[in-house]
Amino acid sequence: MKKNKKQNITITAIAILIIGAIIAYNYSADQTKQRGFQFGNELSQIQKDVAELQTKFYSEKIQWEEGDITKEELLKYYEEEHVTKFKEIISRYDGLDAPESFESSVELFKISSETQLQSDIEYIKWIADGDELAKIRSDTQIQEAYEYENLGLTEFQLAKAGIVSFDKADKFTPTDNVLKQKVIQISENMKNKCDLEFKNESDEIEIEWFNCINEAEKWKKDHLP
Repeated sequence: MKKNKKQNITITAIAILIIGAIIAYNYSADQTKQRGFQFGNELSQIQKDVAELQTKFYSEKIQWEEGDITKEELLKYYEEEHVTKFKEIISRYDGLDAPESFESSVELFKISSETQLQSDIEYIKWIADGDELAKIRSDTQIQEAYEYENLGLTEFQLAKAGIVSFDKADKFTPTDNVLKQKVIQISENMKNKCDLEFKNESDEIEIEWFNCINEAEKWKKDHLP
């Protein structure tokens, strides 16, 4: 089940490669077209790098299962290389010069990758310690990552087709009720993650939980009419 979900995300990333390659043709002015072309290529490369990193993540696990590498070697790769490289890739989203109508989709792709990384970290804990709760958290987070990326892909396609509209505050306006419900669902998933990470701990953690919940609410408001 886990592997299938990872494959689904890889398939979505491939779709982004195709879309990114033709994004420039939706702009009329040469300067804007050049900017769109560069943005599309850079976003495509990020998505491709995420997909390749996940392929490597599972190929290393298969090597361990087949006895080609030790558990210590697997965990060393995961903790010292995989996590580090993933964080570096995620940081590249912030450097994108996204046209205004694509900003929302970029935000969702970034959230998807961040959630995917958290899933991998929990998965590593499961392999290291046999912690079944970590495995459950990993499965939950990879499903959330899949939802984020699917919504990001939807917004990307709508923006590319010129369907997405923005109000004066530059807020994303969902085009149908299904999309609206998905935004609400994702916001609730973000709040659940806040509960898992921060609730019922020290005062400092309580403050972090409060801030986390506020961020989830802000994200929902920014993506609803």
